[in-house]
Amino acid sequence: MDAVTEQVDGGLAQLIPDRERARAWTLLIDGAPQSHVDLDDPAYLSFEYQRRLGHVVDLAAPPGKPLHAVHLGGGAFTLARYVAATRPRSTQQVVERDAALVQLVRRELPLDTGARIRVRSADAREGLAKVPEGWADLVIADVFSGARTPAHLTSTEFLDEVRRVLRPDGILAANLADGPPLAHLRGQIATAAARFGELALVADPAVLRGKRFGNAVLVASDAPLPIAELTRRAASDPHPGRVEHGRALTDFTGGAPPVTDADAVASPAPPPSVFR
Repeated sequence: MDAVTEQVDGGLAQLIPDRERARAWTLLIDGAPQSHVDLDDPAYLSFEYQRRLGHVVDLAAPPGKPLHAVHLGGGAFTLARYVAATRPRSTQQVVERDAALVQLVRRELPLDTGARIRVRSADAREGLAKVPEGWADLVIADVFSGARTPAHLTSTEFLDEVRRVLRPDGILAANLADGPPLAHLRGQIATAAARFGELALVADPAVLRGKRFGNAVLVASDAPLPIAELTRRAASDPHPGRVEHGRALTDFTGGAPPVTDADAVASPAPPPSVFR
């Protein structure tokens, strides 16, 4: 397999073959890793943060039960493929603003024709507004532009729209990225706490201690979360993660206020060393 390089709306996209897996690829945008896909084994999740999102998918309902899932940010559709593989007959909507990227991925890494996955080329918030009220069991937010989460996807108003499309016991799982002093991460936890009754955060302990830049998965719902099982799964990952919740997570925010549309800013850019 040869690498594929193509200009898309978001920058220079590269599909790099995985030399250790027969039909697997890593998607990079301007050098930043976005997705990893194994066409022969869509249940395989290579990236650390995607495995953690996969744990949320696994625990969102009894094993094998179909889900209604919304994916904000498409990348190479890794998590949509995972849901389709592990929960057949699920109905999914993917919202990805970069139409050229969607075309590239559809051409080079085609979706299973039997999967119930609808892909819409639109801004994440605009696409979310078109999802019916109370439709989704799960919303996965994994939106990055230039390796930063856009400001309008970090606010209480954005989460109001997420809550509108979720069922009463539905779950939001958001991939966040931050580094010391973790101001963005603290603000996002405070923002979610202003809109949801239950929260959990899964991340590398070094990230939580502000020792390095990295990803953290924020899980939010108005129903009780499966904290014990999420903790067990995160701890058993190849790169073990820690789960914070309850009072410890509240204390972690350090009194940060919720973010609104009026004061929202994009997440911080990762340092160049992150992708070396």
